[in-house]
Amino acid sequence: MTVAEIAGLIAACAFVLLVGMCAIPLLKLGTLLDELVAAVKDVNAATAPILSELHGTVEAANAELDRLGGVTSEVEKVTADVAKVSGHASRVAENTATLSSIWLAAFGRPLIALASALHGFRAAITSKVSGSR
Repeated sequence: MTVAEIAGLIAACAFVLLVGMCAIPLLKLGTLLDELVAAVKDVNAATAPILSELHGTVEAANAELDRLGGVTSEVEKVTADVAKVSGHASRVAENTATLSSIWLAAFGRPLIALASALHGFRAAITSKVSGSR
């Protein structure tokens, strides 16, 4: 065996040792990738039911929002009706006050005058009747 053959043999052994040392991290990396694939499959399997449940929840929330929109529109209608009724009540109060002042002017003052005149006549008659006895 020549020196060149021995050097080649040493180089070949060093190369085999280098390949062996590089193979260990590559094997560990392969194991890590296998575990990562398994974890992604588990997440995918667990996500499907969650997404379907979330879809149902969103549909229920949308239905409630639609119902709430209907209630809100009904409240707006009732509010408009209350405003109309309030306006009518205000007009009725104004008309009642006007009618009351007209009644007082037309009948109240003359009735008061008549009552005071009758009271005066009664007092006069009573004093005449009492004075003549």
